[in-house]
Amino acid sequence: MKNKILSKENIPEKIMKTLKKFYSKERRTTLNRMRKKPNAFKILISCLLSLRTKDETTEKIVKKLFSLVSKPEELAKVPLKKLEKIIYSSGYYRNKAKTIKNVAKVIINKYKGKVPSTKEELLSIKGVGPKTANIVLGFAFNKLVIPVDTNVHRIANRLGLIKTKTPEKTIVALEKVMPKKYWKELNSLFVLHGKKICVPVSPKCSVCPLDEYCKKVGVTKKR
Repeated sequence: MKNKILSKENIPEKIMKTLKKFYSKERRTTLNRMRKKPNAFKILISCLLSLRTKDETTEKIVKKLFSLVSKPEELAKVPLKKLEKIIYSSGYYRNKAKTIKNVAKVIINKYKGKVPSTKEELLSIKGVGPKTANIVLGFAFNKLVIPVDTNVHRIANRLGLIKTKTPEKTIVALEKVMPKKYWKELNSLFVLHGKKICVPVSPKCSVCPLDEYCKKVGVTKKR
């Protein structure tokens, strides 16, 4: 399989079709979950807390936080020290606490308590970068963007689709090579693949459906 010759133009399409088929059952579950009415505020705050944090840790933190607050007005009222204790295990908790409090205040004062739905507005909020903005736009507002997390960044580089150093640069690079018809589902498929097979260390290359397209089959490190 590894020696199969493919034109570079065909590879992104082949990869997406292969993943859609391989994760057909899990994909339906993910799509059903995404069809539920999303909470833009919770998606935004969760993304900010997830920076440099493992998914499992982030899930525990946001569950605890959102049991206490559910909207910007409530988060803004939480004392900074209390907020730091709640999100302590996320790492960089002091900076993150200040950031999410500031984000909540901006949303209240500038956007009347509603998370803005354009990239320009999201990026105008201190602490919100392209990666976070695209995740909010894609999952909260169903916009045609490519949400990039650590899984998407890692797998896209391993496959050789792109060659980037940061998730922010990965967004730009993937937009150039990936057909737009796959933008909305790329994240969910790459996240599934990143959690089940193409894990950060010692990926399960022997059972990977993408081995014939992958530039780093047998890799044992993150990149």
